[in-house]
Amino acid sequence: MSRILITGASGMIGRALVRSLEEHEVIATDLAPAGDLPPHVSAEKLDVTGEDAGRVIARHRPEVIVHLASIVTPSRGMSRDAAFAVDVKGTQNVLTAALDNGVRRLVVTSSGAAYGYDAANPVPLRETDPLRGNAAFPYAHHKRLVEEMLAEARRSRPELEQVVLRVGTVLGEGTDNQITALFHKPRLLAVRGCDSPFVFVWTEDLACILRRAATDGPAGIFNVAGDGAMGIEELARALGKPVLHLPAALLRAALAVARPLRLSRYGPEQVCFLQHRPVLANDALKSDFGYVPQKTSREVFEHWKQAEGL
Repeated sequence: MSRILITGASGMIGRALVRSLEEHEVIATDLAPAGDLPPHVSAEKLDVTGEDAGRVIARHRPEVIVHLASIVTPSRGMSRDAAFAVDVKGTQNVLTAALDNGVRRLVVTSSGAAYGYDAANPVPLRETDPLRGNAAFPYAHHKRLVEEMLAEARRSRPELEQVVLRVGTVLGEGTDNQITALFHKPRLLAVRGCDSPFVFVWTEDLACILRRAATDGPAGIFNVAGDGAMGIEELARALGKPVLHLPAALLRAALAVARPLRLSRYGPEQVCFLQHRPVLANDALKSDFGYVPQKTSREVFEHWKQAEGL
């Protein structure tokens, strides 16, 4: 039995993870802790951007911290500085508190976005490939900065075990984010000449992976995705929708005009997102980490599509 503290525990993945850790002592923390928690779970308010992390972690002295708190889908009007405060400064606060209080293991959900949206990325990407998280994309850039911070801690403080999970696009019942919004549109958008593939991971698979990372799994860095990928044409066929293929130059020009006029929240940099989405190899997850995803990328998407009634 371990004492495990989870940040961001009120989110979809956090709640699934909490349910799976019934034989452990769990401290579920978030800005607004979830209600109706199981008996083995205690709830605590924790804002990772301030002094809460040091105070709460010092009081509970967990053996393991699972750090899920992150801004995946910024609310409208959220500034880049506000997202940085959660993603980067918040991780720094949790990392510092872990080191100060003798935490044995830190599990961090990074993202495939840390590799960046870049034409130089190989297909598929492996854990040894460079992180190019583009400065133009706050989420990708922040995840790259977080990983650089964690790499420095591994060099200077090796006594803290780390499990870093570079997660693909997460889908499950009730998933609602910027990616799923694309699939609800009347037609899918693609850059002419680009397959624009997606790799998906089922929410329940991710919860199982996090459980293993927090308990008896090995330390290390692992891509997290189901087998295979789905290109834009395959996604469109599965949804029964057309694809609008636009030249990259035309799309950049249109977005350059639309964002200043508040006709779109996206700018010209979004073209790179459509062209060079990271495709994650999951070989190390299966062979080294010891977990084989229950659903392939296509099965994950079909499961989500049926749950949404599409």
